[in-house]
Amino acid sequence: MLYKRSSTLDRAAAGHDRRARARSNPSLVLAVILVTQLMVVLDMSIVNVALPSMQTALGFSPSGLSWVLNAYTLAFGGLLLLGARTGDLMGRRRTFLAGIAVFTVASLLGGLATSAGWLVVARAAQGAGAAFAAPATLALLMSMFAEGRPRTRALGLYSAVSVSGAAIGLLAGGMLTEWLSWRWVMWVNVPIGAALMVAAAAVVAETPRHSGRFDITGAITSTAGMTLLVYGFVHTATAGWADPTTLGGFAAGAALLSAFVVVEHSAEAPITPLGLFADRTRSGAYVARLLMFASLAGMFFFLTQFLQNVLAYSPSETGLAFLPVTVALFTGSQVSARILVERFGDRLVMIVGTTTSAVSLLWMTQLSVGSSYLSLLGPLVLLGLGNGAAIVPLTSAGLAGVEPARAGAASGLVNVSQQVGGSLGLAVLVTVFGAARNNAAEQPSAGEGPSEQATLLFVSGASAAFLAAAVLLAATVAVVGLVIRHRPSAPA
Repeated sequence: MLYKRSSTLDRAAAGHDRRARARSNPSLVLAVILVTQLMVVLDMSIVNVALPSMQTALGFSPSGLSWVLNAYTLAFGGLLLLGARTGDLMGRRRTFLAGIAVFTVASLLGGLATSAGWLVVARAAQGAGAAFAAPATLALLMSMFAEGRPRTRALGLYSAVSVSGAAIGLLAGGMLTEWLSWRWVMWVNVPIGAALMVAAAAVVAETPRHSGRFDITGAITSTAGMTLLVYGFVHTATAGWADPTTLGGFAAGAALLSAFVVVEHSAEAPITPLGLFADRTRSGAYVARLLMFASLAGMFFFLTQFLQNVLAYSPSETGLAFLPVTVALFTGSQVSARILVERFGDRLVMIVGTTTSAVSLLWMTQLSVGSSYLSLLGPLVLLGLGNGAAIVPLTSAGLAGVEPARAGAASGLVNVSQQVGGSLGLAVLVTVFGAARNNAAEQPSAGEGPSEQATLLFVSGASAAFLAAAVLLAATVAVVGLVIRHRPSAPA
């Protein structure tokens, strides 16, 4: 009897030891982090190729269709800071599991949508779940890998997934839409999310919980303010800058964001410790990341339409067309993390990388109705290499020197700058596209039918949008060169 009890205790102890070893294995935790980040990031782009099918199936209006993208990015970016704060207070493993659960259920329900409103709400719920999972993953990475070469290499993989996720989403979205149905761009997350929850429960250890309060007022004012600001830009594309609704959206958004800053100054436990902005390197890194992803989101949006509307590519062909930029993004990030940053320093790598990306977008302004895919190949590879090289030191600059207790807030700001940049950038570039297209429509033309005329107008608008995206990247170069210092950031 004593022998059996002893054997049982030994087996229990051995099982506990195996779980403890699994939870202390950085490679296993990093795998969970990378798969989570890939799923969260690619869901911003995986629906792009499926948008025409969604419009036909659910009766979206042309302007309403944009909210399939905006509902996700705005909920994601607007709630990221609250998600980061929740991880600090409640424990990052617990917060991560809750976020993935919400994301997975929302994906299931979104694939079952029978109306436009249903799908938009499901996309917003996906964004909310991602907002609680994403900052927890980056904070876990920061706690698992010491600052220096181990963290730089881990951040290199994380950054590669972050910047290539959008391109992978376009590839996967095209294949799923053409081979199965648009609903599978939502349902594909269900088995992945379920597997992540099981893996995280097994290999991720809980972090210490901190005492404090939730800043609900700050979360509401920041989310509503950004939503109204983006709405103002989107509405401008169809109604113009002088429209009362446009002006009202801008005014209300600016007022709420101003209120957010006031609230954070006086809040006992702000979701955004304003001390994180005290260091110019960190602040510059947040602004530069916002501008970079603003240009990147617009590039994917318009190139997707160029490939389908001008080159007459199928959804799967459109996805495959982005494979070179995906490979270039991954290659650039790995070379940057393993060689360039150590040899030349983070600031120089950021400047050269963003400059290279700006040149690629200027190259894209030369696309015309007669262009072929070969005309796109050079700019795509150049853009991937430039952004991939720059994103690794840019991520490190936004996180260096942050105290462990504020790692969640800092990682939340890194993700916020990325998501908000994508939303604002897409809204701004759509506005530029609309203005250029309208100007081209006013010019006299002869000899073209309605289809040819529509294609010419799209190319005119897209060229203007690419030029505006290049300007955003030029501003990124200026921020890096003038604001970010070549030194580790001071503790916040």
